[in-house]
Amino acid sequence: MDKKLEKFYADRAVKLGRSGDPNVFFELIELLKLPSSKIRKFTVSAIGKLSGLIDGKKAVEVISPILNDPKPQTRQYTIKALTLFGADAKAILPNIQDIADNPLEKDYNIRDANIAIQTINEALRIEEKLAEHHCQRCHIIVSSDEYARSQHSFQRSYCDKCFDEVYLKRRNFDTTVEINKTIQAKDGTLVQSTGERLIADWLFRNNIAYRYDERFRIIDGMAVRPDFYLPEFDIYIEYWGMNTADYKIGMLKKQKLYQQQGKKIISLYPKDKNNLDNILRKKLNLFSTK
Repeated sequence: MDKKLEKFYADRAVKLGRSGDPNVFFELIELLKLPSSKIRKFTVSAIGKLSGLIDGKKAVEVISPILNDPKPQTRQYTIKALTLFGADAKAILPNIQDIADNPLEKDYNIRDANIAIQTINEALRIEEKLAEHHCQRCHIIVSSDEYARSQHSFQRSYCDKCFDEVYLKRRNFDTTVEINKTIQAKDGTLVQSTGERLIADWLFRNNIAYRYDERFRIIDGMAVRPDFYLPEFDIYIEYWGMNTADYKIGMLKKQKLYQQQGKKIISLYPKDKNNLDNILRKKLNLFSTK
């Protein structure tokens, strides 16, 4: 598929997912038929964002075949989308279990498959009245759908009302972060500093796939937003570019969290910019030889 056309449809899927309009589900179904793994990736994510607004069982039926996509990141997006449908994803649990049990699967997909299995099974227990969870803000009992959505997004239980309030607060914070992304890397990614641009350009130049500034759950109840995540290597890269007291406190807390969970992290600093190629190459090779 033509790259410009592929980007147009991928951007369209993202826009539809953010619309909050259940009527766009039918257009998303059509987008899934296009011959592009990139489009499928963003389309299944968009369908997941509509959980609670569209027919859950129909959505699961539509996106579950994408679990067999040849691209591992597209499979990952599908696993995460299915998680959002909670008990409605019951029929697809064996397929997700196959991914979790596959030794040839990417580590991040095995991890997310296990999270999906745990979340869907707990949603089923709630639906069958075998388990009960309370909203952590207002303390009312949450439904199985509310549990699945809030666990996926926040790793906490929220009712829909409190979910919306917490989501709005996070979105306002994320919007502030996005506004600060004004520097464009060679692959088009917008970053927040020249140091991050140099790292993004190095990864792009060396054909290393990365995800920039995305939230990852690395421990139950806690999540981080690494500057860069390399899914092929399961490595996190942090560029520690500021020197204020508050920033250093946050840096130490984040580094401790990575360490406690045994995560592979590469720390880079402003002083490394002039010798980035040598430093980053050596640090990546260090992990690959362990």
